[in-house]
Amino acid sequence: MSGGVAAVGVIAVTATLSLATVGLGAGLLERQRVVAAADSAALAAADTASGALAGEPCAAAAEVARANGAELADCTVDGASATVTARGSFAGIPLIARARAGPPSTPAAGRGASRAEST
Repeated sequence: MSGGVAAVGVIAVTATLSLATVGLGAGLLERQRVVAAADSAALAAADTASGALAGEPCAAAAEVARANGAELADCTVDGASATVTARGSFAGIPLIARARAGPPSTPAAGRGASRAEST
């Protein structure tokens, strides 16, 4: 009889751990979706700011974020660069991702040369 009780206990623990793992995986998947939405929205805003696409940069970012299942929480455009924040949620937990897109920043004076020399 004690073997049967132990088996039921092991099955219950295994089922609980399996459900927790599935829930964690779903949360991580949702987080990655919000990160991808932020990345895509930043690229859309930067492309629009640079003139590669017509329109208003933050409006383009909002449209792309929405198409990726997230909400645009913030959008800042500085020249041809854009920084956006996308928001989503999973089981009532807020998920926030931030991304920047645009031309590369220029390295600080002296830093570029020393990095190129050291390998």
